[in-house]
Amino acid sequence: MLRSLLWTFLLTSLLLLPVAGQAQSPQTLPLQLALARATTDTARVLLLADLAATFRYSYFDSVSFYAQQGLRLARRLGYAKGEGRCLSRLAILPGERGNLPQALRLNLAALRLNEESRDLEGTARTLNQTGLLYFALDDYRPSLRYSFRALDSYQRAGTTDTSQLISVIANLGASYEGLRRYDSAAFYLNKAWQLTARHRPRTWSCWGNPAPYVLRELGLLQLALGYPQAALAYYQRSARAAEPENDLRSVSRAFQYMAELHKQQGRPDSSIWYARRALALAANLPYVVGVVRNSALLMAAYEARQQPDSALYYTHVLLAAQDSLFNPRRIKQLDAIAFNEHTRLLELEAERGKLLARIRTGALLAGAGLLLLALLLLWHRHRRQRDATRRLEVLHSQLGQQARELTTQRDDLVRTLKELKITQGQLVLREKMASLGELMAGIAHEIQRPVSLLRRYAAASTELCDEMRQYLTQLWLPPSQQALADKLLDALHQNQTHIVQYGQRAESVVRGMLEYSQGGGGARQLTDLNALAEEYLRLVYHDMRAKNRHFSTALLLHPDPTLERIMVVRQDLGRALVGVYSAALQAVAQRQRQPDEDYVPQIELTTRRTAASVEIRVRDNGEGLSPETLVTVFQRFPAGAETGLSLALSHDLITRGHGGTLSVSSQPGRGTEYCIVLPLPQNAQNG
Repeated sequence: MLRSLLWTFLLTSLLLLPVAGQAQSPQTLPLQLALARATTDTARVLLLADLAATFRYSYFDSVSFYAQQGLRLARRLGYAKGEGRCLSRLAILPGERGNLPQALRLNLAALRLNEESRDLEGTARTLNQTGLLYFALDDYRPSLRYSFRALDSYQRAGTTDTSQLISVIANLGASYEGLRRYDSAAFYLNKAWQLTARHRPRTWSCWGNPAPYVLRELGLLQLALGYPQAALAYYQRSARAAEPENDLRSVSRAFQYMAELHKQQGRPDSSIWYARRALALAANLPYVVGVVRNSALLMAAYEARQQPDSALYYTHVLLAAQDSLFNPRRIKQLDAIAFNEHTRLLELEAERGKLLARIRTGALLAGAGLLLLALLLLWHRHRRQRDATRRLEVLHSQLGQQARELTTQRDDLVRTLKELKITQGQLVLREKMASLGELMAGIAHEIQRPVSLLRRYAAASTELCDEMRQYLTQLWLPPSQQALADKLLDALHQNQTHIVQYGQRAESVVRGMLEYSQGGGGARQLTDLNALAEEYLRLVYHDMRAKNRHFSTALLLHPDPTLERIMVVRQDLGRALVGVYSAALQAVAQRQRQPDEDYVPQIELTTRRTAASVEIRVRDNGEGLSPETLVTVFQRFPAGAETGLSLALSHDLITRGHGGTLSVSSQPGRGTEYCIVLPLPQNAQNG
């Protein structure tokens, strides 16, 4: 009766509906080619099952044809995995045609085969189909249970079939939507759409593109939340997405929801138009749930229009479809099958519990035996350890006495070695200081006489310039010549004056070199620290220039004008400054050799008087010192350091000779600063 009514309606509606196109999906042809190239029977079984799936929403006879072929081949091979997958495909047909008990029987049989062959992906698909059967009856709680079990199986299988994973997630969202738990529904449906949108086009599995299903359910959610226009847009997108997939069922569902929405919004003509198109597609499959929903919609629409013939016609279609879907005998069969499956699962759980109990009992007995054995071994070991401990105590006391004696001898040797190293360092330092002093004394004596003669001749030349000026005044010269002569004499006089000044400066440098070469231990004398610090800076700088004529640096002097003369050992302080200046100049010279056009070498000298001391700070903008170098910077002759001797000597002269401090701070890449602090005498502090 149902078949005849549906075919009658289909023939009358074909004039209103365009041809749907090819009865296959985009995934059909690649699978047919793969089937033709398959080399093993087991591969053919799985390909036949996948090929059947491509026709699930377009041509049910093809689903049956390929699934039956695969089932016969799998049973002939004894291939449980393939048999389970083909049975699962066959279960699609009675579910769509309204025979839910038969669909449930096939699904449960397929599920047992899936579990027997440990086919997690097949198990997940069968569980998903079983949940959809309950969803078709609006029984959402068992639908959720089966969908969650399917999702767990897919995740444990590590599936790469994104199409099926999205389908299960969308089923969860749809079930929550049926239970009116819209937050959970939105979470799962949005997650399903994100996965769909990220997937590469034309790379779907045999189950095709799930976009029509996900978009349709998102539309239902928008309608439930009170946004009908957004829902309509989703339905339209779902219908458009289903056409390339030849998904007639999704097109029918989208048209059905559009018809229901138009009816709610008071547009009966649009509602009837979409409902008739949806019913024609559903009857062609036949998709019984779609036939029931759309025939009921059309029946109500024609009753409202007072067209009894059309209303009666769709009433017959509705009753026939409802008899197929909601037949009491079939509902009882469905309940009985579900009860049997529930009982089977309970029995399996009970057997599992008994097995676990036996395993736990065996494990406890084995653990008790192992524990007893371990206790025996521990007792035997404890007894042996106790005897060994007594022997070790005697040996320990003897070794302790010997260790104390060896420690005393070692300490004596270490102390003697330290004293020898200190003596050796002092001898080496004195020898180097003596050699350096002799060298500087020789150089100073050689320079001293030429500098004195230079000053003497410059002074005589100045006097001759004055006499010549007086002589020229007695001669009669033209004004222009007189002016030129005066100009030349002024220039000559000025040059001689500069020669005298620089000669004095050279004498002070020579005097400093002589003082430096005379050795430490001299008497303290009042000294201008600003002048002393500047003289020695220029002395070391010009010494560096003599060694490297390409070297140059900016000397930035910041003397404290309030700093009065203080009592220091001039020679020792000069030696200390030479060591610090040498280290700073070598740092900027080393950085200057690097290819950096923007680098300007600088040495900054600052003096400052505080309440109880005088500070002399020397800062360079070289490469800086590493934290490891800072630890050993004042040690004598540290490995790999060029300035180790000079800085060690400077530190000794400042700390031991003057009771002051010499510290250093550095920032790698930015420079180093040396700080000399000399304490002021008590009377100077009070003054």
